[in-house]
Amino acid sequence: MIDDQSGRTEATMADWTETEALTQLEKVRRACLRLPETSERLSHGGPSFFVREKKQFVSFLDDHHGDGRLAIWCAAPEGVQQEMIDTEPERFYRPPYVGHRGWLGVEVRRFEQDELDAIAEEAYRCVAPKMLIKQLDQDAHAPGN
Repeated sequence: MIDDQSGRTEATMADWTETEALTQLEKVRRACLRLPETSERLSHGGPSFFVREKKQFVSFLDDHHGDGRLAIWCAAPEGVQQEMIDTEPERFYRPPYVGHRGWLGVEVRRFEQDELDAIAEEAYRCVAPKMLIKQLDQDAHAPGN
């Protein structure tokens, strides 16, 4: 049976190992936890990343409800979800539950660390308070960066 939102079949088998999932999770951790006042905790069964332990900006999912994906769901600026899905459907998708709010599904194995860093930062900017975004911008322009 086809899932209307993802285009995947319900019975899709994951084509990655637990070791690869842990490697990808470490990449996501590096991307998220380098940002000011971020933390990680389990939420809805998977590792999730928060600003000031309140506002979630990224969730890591491995084979969510048997979809076969190794992915993150992340906050995205208005209009970006559809643009990315239209432009690169092999890398981006509309995730269930949060897709209607504009969140973006990202197939993490198709991204290098610098790309994941940029995606996590953009998601962070969608939910972080202005003061933290200002701090992030100042840190980026500090000597040695």
